[in-house]
Amino acid sequence: MIIGLTGGIATGKSTASLILNEQGIPVIDADIIAREVVMPGKEAYEKIVAFFGDDVLLSDKTLNRAKLGEIIFNNSEKRLKLNEIVHPAVRSEMKKQAELHLSDGNPLVIMDIPLLFESKLTHMVDETWLIYTHPDIQLKRLMERDGYTEEQAVSRIKSQMPIDEKKELADVVIENNGTKEDLKQKLLRLLQEVKKTDFMK
Repeated sequence: MIIGLTGGIATGKSTASLILNEQGIPVIDADIIAREVVMPGKEAYEKIVAFFGDDVLLSDKTLNRAKLGEIIFNNSEKRLKLNEIVHPAVRSEMKKQAELHLSDGNPLVIMDIPLLFESKLTHMVDETWLIYTHPDIQLKRLMERDGYTEEQAVSRIKSQMPIDEKKELADVVIENNGTKEDLKQKLLRLLQEVKKTDFMK
């Protein structure tokens, strides 16, 4: 079984990923894979350089992410092209890693995908779990964590799909309005429920 884990900024998704990984469950992180597939020698890297040119490379031949970001920020056509190169490579690598973990005898694999709903990737998983935090707590946590003003924090939260919209789409909603220990206990209980289902026997 593959579970798609998602959340919003400062809701605790990364903490949940760590807790699940500590229980011996393989976690495939979409953000990490997105960085790996554009390393020198990878197919996506070659395609990016072929399209954008050597200007987007640093002296060590790795991608200059800041430069690439500037280019696509101001050009929707080029942004679309970059997504067309990177997204399929990320999906393919995630699927490959999930299949390896399952064939190794792991009955459960977590795919940590921040933009699970926005990128319409629910077809890649069997069930979606959302780490949900009340919007007021989300705002407070973000301000404390990153030292943002309220205005800065609000603008970052507003750049994402509202957490309450994600709540409507998720199969399982895990409330994370308390401590890290509260979240851990909820996840452990959820894993116990999952283990009672047929596929974990």
